[in-house]
Amino acid sequence: MEIQIGIAKINKYASSESGDTLEVVERPNGGLSIVLADGQTSGRGAKVISTMVVRKVISLLAEGVRDGAAARASSDYLFTERNGKVIATLNIISVDLQTNTLVISRNNPAPVFMARNDHIECLSAESIAIGTSRNIRPSICELPLESGLTVVAFTDGLEHAGERSGAQLDVSTTLGGLLEEQEPSSQEIADSLLANAIHLDEGRPSDDMSVVVLKTTQLTGDMVRRMSVRLPVDLE
Repeated sequence: MEIQIGIAKINKYASSESGDTLEVVERPNGGLSIVLADGQTSGRGAKVISTMVVRKVISLLAEGVRDGAAARASSDYLFTERNGKVIATLNIISVDLQTNTLVISRNNPAPVFMARNDHIECLSAESIAIGTSRNIRPSICELPLESGLTVVAFTDGLEHAGERSGAQLDVSTTLGGLLEEQEPSSQEIADSLLANAIHLDEGRPSDDMSVVVLKTTQLTGDMVRRMSVRLPVDLE
């Protein structure tokens, strides 16, 4: 089996820095974790918050702490550091090769979509952002690791795209259309969802947007691990 991860993100229009922070890390007992945080508001202040949260989660995961406990600890940490006055959303998606499970952890009102072949499920159980109080628990879905899974997580900028014109991105329908027509890669799915959201915002994103797509597929190539990153930079 092969794990594919696709990521696409863009800043809020006319903002030089994104308030979303995303990292992909190897788990100490095998596997990968994707950690995505969105700090309150946007710009530099939000970036400081989201970076602080992601670094806390990563440090705990590296020590072998379970995802749910890492999310709770990061919430307590943010609450203590900012006196409960600042919030952040947090998503952790993990392929745990110690237990051979896929773990989806949400502290984010925005749902996560999961497709098993042609069936799409919306994970939308009540979930609140971290940092508002102590002992905030994430919403967790854990399932056996198998080929044919697609998981899509995103920050609220994608969910609210098009609101200025009364439109809204239907993630489930868009994802279903992509999966029906072809065998898209995780990166192609992420790029398509982000492009649709930017289009709904008329080319001027009203908020930072980040999309993460994880796919499990049949292994078709060699056993070499690969990662590719593209980071456009404007030095002017």
